[in-house]
Amino acid sequence: MKYLDEFRDPVLAQRFVREIRTAATRRWTIMEVCGGQTHSLLRYGIEEELQDVVELIHGPGCPVCVTPREAIDLACQLALDPRVILTSFGDMIRVPGSRGSLQAAAARGGNVQPVYSPADAVKLAQQNPRNEIVFFAVGFETTTPATALAVLQAEQLGLRNFSLLVAHVRVQPAMEALAVDPDCRVEGFLAAGHVCTVVGCESYRPFVERHAIPVVVTGFEPLDLLQGILECIRQLEAKQSTVSNQYARSVRPDGNSAARQIVDRVFEVCDRPWRGLGIIPAGGLRLRKEWQEFDAEYRFCSDVAPTNETTDCRSGQVLLGLIKPPQCPHFGVGCTPDRPLGAPMVSSEGACAAYYRYRPPPAPRLVEEVGP
Repeated sequence: MKYLDEFRDPVLAQRFVREIRTAATRRWTIMEVCGGQTHSLLRYGIEEELQDVVELIHGPGCPVCVTPREAIDLACQLALDPRVILTSFGDMIRVPGSRGSLQAAAARGGNVQPVYSPADAVKLAQQNPRNEIVFFAVGFETTTPATALAVLQAEQLGLRNFSLLVAHVRVQPAMEALAVDPDCRVEGFLAAGHVCTVVGCESYRPFVERHAIPVVVTGFEPLDLLQGILECIRQLEAKQSTVSNQYARSVRPDGNSAARQIVDRVFEVCDRPWRGLGIIPAGGLRLRKEWQEFDAEYRFCSDVAPTNETTDCRSGQVLLGLIKPPQCPHFGVGCTPDRPLGAPMVSSEGACAAYYRYRPPPAPRLVEEVGP
Protein backbone atom coordinates (compact mmCIF):
# COMPACT_ATOMS: atom_id res chain seq x y z
CA MET A 1 0.00 0.00 0.00
CA LYS A 2 1.38 3.38 -0.95
CA TYR A 3 2.76 5.42 1.97
CA LEU A 4 2.81 2.29 4.14
CA ASP A 5 4.73 -0.61 2.61
CA GLU A 6 7.59 1.63 1.49
CA PHE A 7 8.13 2.65 5.12
CA ARG A 8 8.39 -1.01 6.17
CA ASP A 9 11.02 -2.04 3.64
CA PRO A 10 13.25 -4.60 5.44
CA VAL A 11 16.26 -3.92 3.18
CA LEU A 12 16.17 -0.19 3.95
CA ALA A 13 15.57 -0.95 7.62
CA GLN A 14 18.75 -3.04 7.81
CA ARG A 15 20.66 -0.27 6.07
CA PHE A 16 19.49 2.24 8.68
CA VAL A 17 20.47 -0.18 11.46
CA ARG A 18 24.00 -0.44 10.02
CA GLU A 19 24.25 3.34 9.72
CA ILE A 20 23.10 3.78 13.32
CA ARG A 21 25.73 1.30 14.52
CA THR A 22 28.39 3.04 12.47
CA ALA A 23 27.42 6.51 13.74
CA ALA A 24 27.26 5.63 17.45
CA THR A 25 30.53 5.59 19.40
CA ARG A 26 28.71 5.00 22.70
CA ARG A 27 25.28 3.98 23.95
CA TRP A 28 22.96 7.01 23.81
CA THR A 29 19.72 7.48 25.75
CA ILE A 30 16.78 8.66 23.64
CA MET A 31 13.15 9.09 24.67
CA GLU A 32 10.31 8.56 22.22
CA VAL A 33 7.53 10.76 23.53
CA CYS A 34 4.52 9.07 21.94
CA GLY A 35 2.99 5.74 22.93
CA GLY A 36 2.27 4.97 19.30
CA GLN A 37 6.01 5.14 18.64
CA THR A 38 6.61 2.82 21.60
CA HIS A 39 4.31 0.19 20.13
CA SER A 40 6.06 0.37 16.74
CA LEU A 41 9.51 0.15 18.31
CA LEU A 42 8.53 -3.07 20.09
CA ARG A 43 6.32 -4.52 17.35
CA TYR A 44 9.08 -4.34 14.73
CA GLY A 45 11.90 -5.33 17.08
CA ILE A 46 13.73 -2.02 16.77
CA GLU A 47 14.34 -1.58 20.49
CA GLU A 48 15.77 -5.08 20.82
CA GLU A 49 17.88 -4.79 17.67
CA LEU A 50 19.53 -1.56 18.83
CA GLN A 51 19.70 -2.18 22.57
CA ASP A 52 23.52 -2.27 22.59
CA VAL A 53 23.85 1.19 20.96
CA VAL A 54 20.64 3.01 22.02
CA GLU A 55 18.65 2.93 25.22
CA LEU A 56 15.11 3.84 24.25
CA ILE A 57 13.12 5.34 27.13
CA HIS A 58 9.36 5.33 26.79
CA GLY A 59 7.91 8.73 27.63
CA PRO A 60 4.53 9.95 28.88
CA GLY A 61 3.03 10.38 25.41
CA CYS A 62 -0.13 8.38 25.98
CA PRO A 63 -3.03 10.75 26.76
CA VAL A 64 -5.17 7.98 28.22
CA CYS A 65 -2.31 6.93 30.50
CA VAL A 66 -1.66 10.40 31.90
CA THR A 67 -5.32 11.21 32.59
CA PRO A 68 -5.40 11.59 36.40
CA ARG A 69 -7.48 9.40 38.67
CA GLU A 70 -9.57 12.34 39.84
CA ALA A 71 -10.75 12.99 36.26
CA ILE A 72 -11.79 9.34 35.86
CA ASP A 73 -13.53 9.39 39.25
CA LEU A 74 -15.40 12.49 38.15
CA ALA A 75 -16.41 10.82 34.88
CA CYS A 76 -17.70 7.81 36.83
CA GLN A 77 -19.67 10.11 39.13
CA LEU A 78 -21.29 11.76 36.12
CA ALA A 79 -22.02 8.42 34.47
CA LEU A 80 -24.04 7.40 37.54
CA ASP A 81 -26.16 10.55 37.33
CA PRO A 82 -29.52 9.38 35.86
CA ARG A 83 -29.69 12.51 33.71
CA VAL A 84 -26.34 11.87 32.00
CA ILE A 85 -25.07 9.77 29.10
CA LEU A 86 -21.28 9.77 29.52
CA THR A 87 -19.37 9.41 26.24
CA SER A 88 -15.68 9.01 25.50
CA PHE A 89 -13.16 7.14 23.38
CA GLY A 90 -13.15 3.38 23.87
CA ASP A 91 -9.71 3.33 25.54
CA MET A 92 -11.00 5.39 28.45
CA ILE A 93 -13.81 2.98 29.37
CA ARG A 94 -11.54 0.47 31.15
CA VAL A 95 -8.97 2.82 32.69
CA PRO A 96 -9.17 2.45 36.48
CA GLY A 97 -9.73 5.42 38.74
CA SER A 98 -9.47 5.20 42.51
CA ARG A 99 -12.95 3.66 42.75
CA GLY A 100 -13.13 1.67 39.55
CA SER A 101 -13.46 2.39 35.83
CA LEU A 102 -16.24 3.69 33.62
CA GLN A 103 -16.88 0.05 32.71
CA ALA A 104 -17.48 -0.65 36.39
CA ALA A 105 -19.73 2.41 36.62
CA ALA A 106 -21.76 1.06 33.70
CA ALA A 107 -22.09 -2.26 35.52
CA ARG A 108 -23.53 -0.34 38.48
CA GLY A 109 -26.19 1.21 36.27
CA GLY A 110 -24.36 4.17 34.76
CA ASN A 111 -25.00 5.14 31.15
CA VAL A 112 -21.62 4.98 29.37
CA GLN A 113 -21.31 4.99 25.58
CA PRO A 114 -18.03 4.83 23.62
CA VAL A 115 -17.82 7.12 20.58
CA TYR A 116 -15.36 7.49 17.73
CA SER A 117 -15.28 11.29 17.81
CA PRO A 118 -16.66 14.32 19.67
CA ALA A 119 -18.98 14.86 16.70
CA ASP A 120 -20.66 11.55 17.57
CA ALA A 121 -21.38 12.93 21.05
CA VAL A 122 -22.95 16.04 19.50
CA LYS A 123 -25.14 13.82 17.33
CA LEU A 124 -26.14 11.86 20.42
CA ALA A 125 -27.20 15.12 22.08
CA GLN A 126 -29.45 15.86 19.10
CA GLN A 127 -31.01 12.41 19.30
CA ASN A 128 -31.53 12.46 23.08
CA PRO A 129 -32.86 15.92 24.00
CA ARG A 130 -34.05 14.72 27.42
CA ASN A 131 -30.58 13.53 28.45
CA GLU A 132 -27.43 15.43 29.27
CA ILE A 133 -24.65 14.25 26.97
CA VAL A 134 -21.18 14.64 28.47
CA PHE A 135 -18.10 13.99 26.36
CA PHE A 136 -15.01 13.01 28.41
CA ALA A 137 -12.44 14.90 26.35
CA VAL A 138 -8.91 13.50 26.53
CA GLY A 139 -5.92 13.72 24.22
CA PHE A 140 -3.00 15.85 23.15
CA GLU A 141 -2.95 18.65 20.58
CA THR A 142 -3.92 16.10 17.93
CA THR A 143 -7.46 15.54 19.19
CA THR A 144 -8.13 18.96 20.71
CA PRO A 145 -9.24 20.66 17.44
CA ALA A 146 -12.04 18.09 17.00
CA THR A 147 -13.24 18.75 20.55
CA ALA A 148 -13.23 22.51 19.93
CA LEU A 149 -15.22 21.99 16.73
CA ALA A 150 -17.78 19.95 18.65
CA VAL A 151 -18.36 22.88 21.01
CA LEU A 152 -18.78 25.27 18.09
CA GLN A 153 -21.17 22.83 16.40
CA ALA A 154 -23.24 22.40 19.57
CA GLU A 155 -23.46 26.18 19.91
CA GLN A 156 -24.55 26.55 16.30
CA LEU A 157 -27.23 23.88 16.75
CA GLY A 158 -28.44 25.47 19.97
CA LEU A 159 -27.80 22.29 21.98
CA ARG A 160 -27.96 22.96 25.70
CA ASN A 161 -27.71 19.30 26.68
CA PHE A 162 -24.11 18.87 25.50
CA SER A 163 -21.03 19.49 27.64
CA LEU A 164 -17.40 18.47 28.08
CA LEU A 165 -15.44 16.98 30.92
CA VAL A 166 -12.07 18.36 29.80
CA ALA A 167 -8.82 16.49 30.41
CA HIS A 168 -6.86 17.68 27.36
CA VAL A 169 -3.09 17.94 27.88
CA ARG A 170 -0.15 19.55 26.07
CA VAL A 171 3.03 17.70 25.15
CA GLN A 172 5.78 20.31 25.35
CA PRO A 173 5.20 21.30 29.00
CA ALA A 174 5.60 17.62 29.94
CA MET A 175 8.88 17.47 28.03
CA GLU A 176 9.91 20.63 29.87
CA ALA A 177 9.15 18.98 33.22
CA LEU A 178 11.26 15.97 32.24
CA ALA A 179 14.15 18.09 30.98
CA VAL A 180 14.51 20.07 34.22
CA ASP A 181 14.19 17.00 36.46
CA PRO A 182 17.60 16.38 38.11
CA ASP A 183 17.17 12.64 37.51
CA CYS A 184 16.54 13.09 33.79
CA ARG A 185 18.78 10.84 31.67
CA VAL A 186 17.30 11.80 28.31
CA GLU A 187 19.91 12.95 25.80
CA GLY A 188 17.59 13.30 22.81
CA PHE A 189 13.85 13.30 22.08
CA LEU A 190 11.85 11.71 19.27
CA ALA A 191 8.85 14.04 19.02
CA ALA A 192 5.43 12.76 17.98
CA GLY A 193 4.69 13.47 14.34
CA HIS A 194 0.92 13.70 14.68
CA VAL A 195 1.18 16.34 17.42
CA CYS A 196 3.60 18.32 15.27
CA THR A 197 1.14 18.33 12.36
CA VAL A 198 -0.86 20.74 14.53
CA VAL A 199 1.76 22.66 16.54
CA GLY A 200 4.53 22.62 13.90
CA CYS A 201 8.11 21.48 14.38
CA GLU A 202 9.40 25.03 14.84
CA SER A 203 7.46 25.28 18.09
CA TYR A 204 10.16 23.07 19.65
CA ARG A 205 13.02 25.43 18.85
CA PRO A 206 12.86 27.46 22.11
CA PHE A 207 12.84 24.17 24.06
CA VAL A 208 15.96 22.97 22.23
CA GLU A 209 17.72 26.29 22.79
CA ARG A 210 16.94 26.23 26.52
CA HIS A 211 18.03 22.68 27.19
CA ALA A 212 20.50 21.86 24.40
CA ILE A 213 18.69 18.56 23.76
CA PRO A 214 18.04 17.45 20.16
CA VAL A 215 14.40 17.07 19.14
CA VAL A 216 13.75 14.95 16.06
CA VAL A 217 10.19 14.80 14.73
CA THR A 218 9.36 11.31 13.49
CA GLY A 219 6.45 9.26 12.24
CA PHE A 220 5.37 5.83 13.39
CA GLU A 221 6.52 3.37 10.74
CA PRO A 222 9.79 1.42 11.16
CA LEU A 223 11.78 3.51 8.68
CA ASP A 224 10.43 6.72 10.20
CA LEU A 225 11.68 5.70 13.63
CA LEU A 226 15.04 4.36 12.43
CA GLN A 227 15.68 7.53 10.46
CA GLY A 228 14.75 9.60 13.51
CA ILE A 229 17.08 7.62 15.76
CA LEU A 230 19.91 7.98 13.24
CA GLU A 231 19.43 11.74 12.99
CA CYS A 232 19.33 12.07 16.78
CA ILE A 233 22.56 10.07 17.19
CA ARG A 234 24.31 12.09 14.50
CA GLN A 235 23.48 15.28 16.37
CA LEU A 236 24.59 13.85 19.71
CA GLU A 237 27.86 12.54 18.26
CA ALA A 238 28.53 15.98 16.74
CA LYS A 239 27.62 17.69 20.06
CA GLN A 240 24.82 19.53 18.29
CA SER A 241 21.22 20.18 19.28
CA THR A 242 18.58 21.38 16.89
CA VAL A 243 15.06 20.63 15.70
CA SER A 244 15.02 18.17 12.82
CA ASN A 245 11.88 17.28 10.88
CA GLN A 246 12.08 13.65 9.71
CA TYR A 247 8.34 13.51 9.04
CA ALA A 248 8.16 16.14 6.33
CA ARG A 249 5.43 14.31 4.42
CA SER A 250 3.00 15.32 7.19
CA VAL A 251 4.62 18.05 9.29
CA ARG A 252 5.20 21.64 8.25
CA PRO A 253 7.36 24.10 10.19
CA ASP A 254 4.32 26.13 11.30
CA GLY A 255 1.91 23.19 11.63
CA ASN A 256 -1.80 23.75 11.10
CA SER A 257 -2.63 27.34 11.99
CA ALA A 258 -6.36 26.92 11.22
CA ALA A 259 -6.63 24.09 13.76
CA ARG A 260 -4.75 26.12 16.39
CA GLN A 261 -7.05 29.11 15.85
CA ILE A 262 -10.12 26.95 16.50
CA VAL A 263 -8.54 25.57 19.67
CA ASP A 264 -7.55 29.04 20.88
CA ARG A 265 -11.09 30.26 20.32
CA VAL A 266 -12.58 27.63 22.64
CA PHE A 267 -9.78 26.72 25.08
CA GLU A 268 -7.14 28.44 27.16
CA VAL A 269 -3.92 27.09 28.64
CA CYS A 270 -3.98 26.02 32.30
CA ASP A 271 -1.96 24.05 34.83
CA ARG A 272 -3.14 20.46 34.84
CA PRO A 273 -2.35 17.29 36.81
CA TRP A 274 -0.78 14.43 34.86
CA ARG A 275 -0.96 10.91 36.19
CA GLY A 276 2.52 10.03 37.42
CA LEU A 277 3.96 13.51 36.88
CA GLY A 278 1.84 15.68 39.20
CA ILE A 279 0.66 19.16 38.26
CA ILE A 280 2.48 20.46 35.18
CA PRO A 281 2.47 24.25 34.67
CA ALA A 282 0.67 25.08 31.40
CA GLY A 283 0.28 21.32 30.95
CA GLY A 284 -3.35 21.33 29.85
CA LEU A 285 -6.34 23.17 28.49
CA ARG A 286 -9.68 24.29 29.88
CA LEU A 287 -12.73 25.90 28.33
CA ARG A 288 -12.66 29.68 28.17
CA LYS A 289 -15.10 31.49 30.43
CA GLU A 290 -17.34 32.43 27.52
CA TRP A 291 -17.89 28.70 26.84
CA GLN A 292 -18.53 27.81 30.48
CA GLU A 293 -22.05 26.57 29.76
CA PHE A 294 -20.39 23.63 27.99
CA ASP A 295 -18.23 22.76 31.01
CA ALA A 296 -19.64 19.62 32.65
CA GLU A 297 -17.59 20.12 35.80
CA TYR A 298 -19.02 23.62 36.22
CA ARG A 299 -22.57 22.46 35.51
CA PHE A 300 -22.81 19.23 37.46
CA CYS A 301 -19.95 18.74 39.88
CA SER A 302 -20.31 21.10 42.80
CA ASP A 303 -19.61 18.25 45.25
CA VAL A 304 -16.83 15.88 44.20
CA ALA A 305 -15.64 13.10 46.49
CA PRO A 306 -11.87 13.12 47.18
CA THR A 307 -9.68 10.74 45.21
CA ASN A 308 -7.94 7.86 46.95
CA GLU A 309 -4.53 7.16 45.47
CA THR A 310 -2.93 3.75 45.41
CA THR A 311 0.72 2.75 45.58
CA ASP A 312 0.22 -0.63 43.89
CA CYS A 313 0.61 0.58 40.32
CA ARG A 314 4.03 1.90 39.29
CA SER A 315 2.73 3.52 36.12
CA GLY A 316 4.11 6.89 37.22
CA GLN A 317 7.66 5.52 37.06
CA VAL A 318 6.91 3.93 33.70
CA LEU A 319 5.56 7.22 32.31
CA LEU A 320 8.65 9.07 33.56
CA GLY A 321 10.93 6.55 31.91
CA LEU A 322 12.44 5.55 35.26
CA ILE A 323 11.58 1.87 34.79
CA LYS A 324 10.54 -0.39 31.94
CA PRO A 325 7.20 -2.21 32.36
CA PRO A 326 8.77 -5.64 33.03
CA GLN A 327 10.62 -4.10 35.99
CA CYS A 328 7.29 -3.56 37.76
CA PRO A 329 6.63 -6.48 40.12
CA HIS A 330 2.97 -6.53 39.09
CA PHE A 331 3.62 -6.72 35.33
CA GLY A 332 1.91 -9.77 33.88
CA VAL A 333 1.07 -11.09 37.35
CA GLY A 334 -1.22 -8.78 39.28
CA CYS A 335 -1.58 -6.45 36.28
CA THR A 336 -2.77 -7.75 32.91
CA PRO A 337 -4.97 -6.33 30.12
CA ASP A 338 -7.91 -8.26 31.60
CA ARG A 339 -7.26 -6.96 35.13
CA PRO A 340 -5.18 -3.77 34.83
CA LEU A 341 -3.87 -1.86 37.81
CA GLY A 342 -3.13 1.22 35.75
CA ALA A 343 -3.82 2.98 32.47
CA PRO A 344 -0.61 1.96 30.60
CA MET A 345 -1.83 -1.64 30.59
CA VAL A 346 -5.21 -0.63 29.13
CA SER A 347 -4.51 2.00 26.50
CA SER A 348 -3.71 1.05 22.93
CA GLU A 349 -0.76 3.43 23.28
CA GLY A 350 0.31 2.32 26.76
CA ALA A 351 3.88 1.10 27.28
CA CYS A 352 2.78 -1.76 29.55
CA ALA A 353 0.28 -2.95 26.95
CA ALA A 354 3.01 -2.81 24.30
CA TYR A 355 5.38 -4.97 26.35
CA TYR A 356 2.59 -7.39 27.28
CA ARG A 357 1.68 -7.81 23.62
CA TYR A 358 5.11 -7.89 21.98
CA ARG A 359 7.29 -9.13 24.85
CA PRO A 360 4.86 -11.11 26.96
CA PRO A 361 5.94 -12.35 30.38
CA PRO A 362 6.60 -16.08 30.70
CA ALA A 363 3.51 -18.13 31.42
CA PRO A 364 3.18 -19.19 35.06
CA ARG A 365 4.23 -22.75 35.79
CA LEU A 366 1.22 -24.59 37.11
CA VAL A 367 3.15 -27.74 37.99
CA GLU A 368 6.71 -27.82 39.27
CA GLU A 369 9.10 -30.02 37.34
CA VAL A 370 9.93 -33.19 39.22
CA GLY A 371 13.21 -34.99 38.74
CA PRO A 372 13.40 -38.66 37.83
